[in-house]
Amino acid sequence: MFSKTILASNNIGKGKEFAELFSCRNIQLILQSEFNVPECPEPYQTFVENALAKARNASQYSNLPALADDSGICFPALNGAPGVLSARFANEKIKSDLANNIKVSKELLQHRDKSCYYVCVLVLVRFPKDPQPIIAEGIWQGQWQNQAVGEYGFGYDPHFYLPEYQKTAAQLSPEFKNKVSHRGQALSELFEKLKGF
Repeated sequence: MFSKTILASNNIGKGKEFAELFSCRNIQLILQSEFNVPECPEPYQTFVENALAKARNASQYSNLPALADDSGICFPALNGAPGVLSARFANEKIKSDLANNIKVSKELLQHRDKSCYYVCVLVLVRFPKDPQPIIAEGIWQGQWQNQAVGEYGFGYDPHFYLPEYQKTAAQLSPEFKNKVSHRGQALSELFEKLKGF
């Protein structure tokens, strides 16, 4: 059923990462740009609603099953912000990792609690109006550190410190990160759920 599936993203890096993880399960993932799928609005306050909207949109335009993810970072001290706005926390119109990281560090100055966690929600639909989308979630706990360390990863990774490894997410090899990260956890749950379909 899912042998050929659309990835509701135009991000080539993300597409490559997902394609490798799915190929060993005989699922061919194709970026939605190959089907000229237009960008889907993400007006919702939750990861699951945005991921579901993107999956349905990609499935509708491609007439194939579609997988979407919505992910971000949350800070309890900031009432869960930036959450779904993680990519554009510093500026709604421009994505800038540096500006986002500076804003987080600045806003956390007045808080003792530096805990944070990455969230990844994956939604897979078999067809546009699938009444039973497959939903998986991964959560990765960490601590914010102001100093950026590490050369791997992207986004908030250089500041996302993992006490159990005594490293930031940006210091972990991509292979290891894929196993333990929020995305890795969500994928494991998704593959487990796919066994029932």
